[in-house]
Amino acid sequence: MLEHIRKTPIGWLQLRHKPLRLLVAIAGIAFAVLLILMQLGFRAALFESAVRFHERFQYDIALFSPDSVFIVRPQSFSIRRLYQAKASQEVTSVAPVYISPATWKNPWDNSRRSINAVGINPKDDLLDAPGFRETQEKTIRQDAVLFDDASRPEFGPVRDAIESDGSLTTEVNDREIDIVGTFTMGTSFGIDGSVITSDDNWLRLFPGRARNDIHLGLLSIAEGASATAVRDQLRDYLPYDVLVMTKQDFIDRETAYWDGATPIGYVFFFGAIIGLVVGAIIVYQILFADVSEHINEYATLRAMGYKNRFVVGIVLQQAVILAILGFLPGVIIANWLYGSAAAATSLPIYLTADRALTVLLMTLAMCSLAGLLAVRKVSRLDPAEIF
Repeated sequence: MLEHIRKTPIGWLQLRHKPLRLLVAIAGIAFAVLLILMQLGFRAALFESAVRFHERFQYDIALFSPDSVFIVRPQSFSIRRLYQAKASQEVTSVAPVYISPATWKNPWDNSRRSINAVGINPKDDLLDAPGFRETQEKTIRQDAVLFDDASRPEFGPVRDAIESDGSLTTEVNDREIDIVGTFTMGTSFGIDGSVITSDDNWLRLFPGRARNDIHLGLLSIAEGASATAVRDQLRDYLPYDVLVMTKQDFIDRETAYWDGATPIGYVFFFGAIIGLVVGAIIVYQILFADVSEHINEYATLRAMGYKNRFVVGIVLQQAVILAILGFLPGVIIANWLYGSAAAATSLPIYLTADRALTVLLMTLAMCSLAGLLAVRKVSRLDPAEIF
């Protein structure tokens, strides 16, 4: 008989005995899973979107002003630093980049909003973005720019107009410009949209800026050369008014800014912790109520000779079942919300297998911990006191 009891799924039978309580528990855990996944998804989108330009620019070494906090609003430094870096035998080419927020005029409703304006030499192959290489030479024309067709919809249906008419005329910084093509980059928490043009056209948009004051320097090094070694070499002889970074250094610096220097990364991380706490409390209350209702049955099992770990195992079995049953609807709803949020914001919000597995393990740990807390009453149980 003892062997038969061991093979009986007691935990599942107890949960199924109270279907309404089971549904409430599943809904609570699903909500916790949903909250955790959404917070982690937004946090990942924050970091991934913040480094779009860092990743898609073509370079090995970046020069950046130490006074710049992040790439959207960089401080300028002298273009002479590029020429000094070019003196290194390992550096094969250098390219200046101009970056600044500009004011975009929506040609349909005349509303104005900030847009990220980037200026580069149109003959340089500097950006790996869909549609850019095919259209970048068009920016040689005066007042010709390319528009990011993954920008926020508030900028207007620019892509449709380009596909229909071939070009679109509007204003940037109160200067009339022609949108002659599109590329695909995407938004971030600091960038709602972007335009790219030649360095000459960029300086026309910002007439008060000097050509020799650049915002980013991109360096390519000889094939086979170590980017880390070249970085260290340049750091030794370039003045301290520029940061010398490898591509990964540049990405890590931007990520660290959004994670530590702003409250956004902390808020999303804290939201995930709150989801864990909420889920743990719900599971604890459900399992504690179940343990209290079946205290006599547990005492009987103890009196029959079952070890304490067997009784604890029943509660942990319930915790694991609740974790799995609650995780499944939570991840399904989160995946749907990811798609909706990505469509509405143009941010890279999507469910990854690694994130889903991580949250599943977190859910199992959360429910198991709640189960261990709920079963403490049984662990201290003396059958003689019950009977």
